[in-house]
Amino acid sequence: MKAAVVREHGGPAVLNFETNFPDPTPGEGDVVVAVKASSLNYHDVFTRRGMPGIKVPMPCIMGLDVAGEIAEVGAGVTGWKKGDRVLIDPINRVEGGLMGETIHGGLAELCRARAHQLVKIPDGVSFSDAAALPVAYGTALRMMTTNGHVAKGEKVLILGASGGVGVCCLQLAKLAGAEVIACAGTDAKAKRLAELGADKTINYIEKDFMKEVFAMYGKPTRRGSGTDQGVDVVVNYTGGDTWVKSLKVLKVGGRLLTCGATAGYDPKEDIRFIWTFELKVLGSNGWARSDIVTLLELVQQGKLKVLVDKIYKLEDACEALQVIEDRQVFGKVVVAP
Repeated sequence: MKAAVVREHGGPAVLNFETNFPDPTPGEGDVVVAVKASSLNYHDVFTRRGMPGIKVPMPCIMGLDVAGEIAEVGAGVTGWKKGDRVLIDPINRVEGGLMGETIHGGLAELCRARAHQLVKIPDGVSFSDAAALPVAYGTALRMMTTNGHVAKGEKVLILGASGGVGVCCLQLAKLAGAEVIACAGTDAKAKRLAELGADKTINYIEKDFMKEVFAMYGKPTRRGSGTDQGVDVVVNYTGGDTWVKSLKVLKVGGRLLTCGATAGYDPKEDIRFIWTFELKVLGSNGWARSDIVTLLELVQQGKLKVLVDKIYKLEDACEALQVIEDRQVFGKVVVAP
């Protein structure tokens, strides 16, 4: 089969298109899926580069999010048949492992998965939209709803709002009835975020987002009217030099939601703000299978829009991943074999 393969960790050049990679065969409890779409995530950049403490078997086929049609059904599999439209939950919640990292993922014509990982794609939901959901939108749902409890009337600041997680966070916050301030690195992205529903936008390259929030909502203080100044929630999965500024714009009792650290996991810290303003730092790690089902239903009902920026051919997977690494994307990038 054709596949985009990594045989060693490194830069963009280590991701190579191969035309004769061995086809997967289904074992007991397995299915083989003919891949129709696989969306990329920044996690794939980390996998290609290599991550401390995580051993990735080589060769590796990346692509955590996989949607397609069942091509073969292994022994012992019930409830599924050839031709069924399915989305694969990237996490093997029984035996362990992660698609596109420790298990071959979706950057190939065929992908093997355990039958218990399959989720039916509802009628009216495209393969590319389905493939965009698990990692980015699933993480966003867990962060904003399950753990973050974003509510009507709250002010929510979203950093990196133009990425896959960010555009979903924005929509979920609006569905909850919150006021959203979305941050992006270009005016063009800020405009698209406003069109998606953001009440206010900040170009963080041209302006200091902390000073902009102070100008909009006041600088938080412990006493008087200042206790209601600032924002209720900050969504920060970038880390790096945005971390302390995120603490500083939160009102008393505010919540900082995080699910990653694309700009650095070891930022400068100032814990004085955490205790002084009684802040809550809430982490979210991944998603539940029920989150994927919920997201598919929201998309089918038209309540949630999947933002697919561009669809690449399998032979152009290296370019697709480079776009994500360079942050030149709005929403999701999908590879379609």
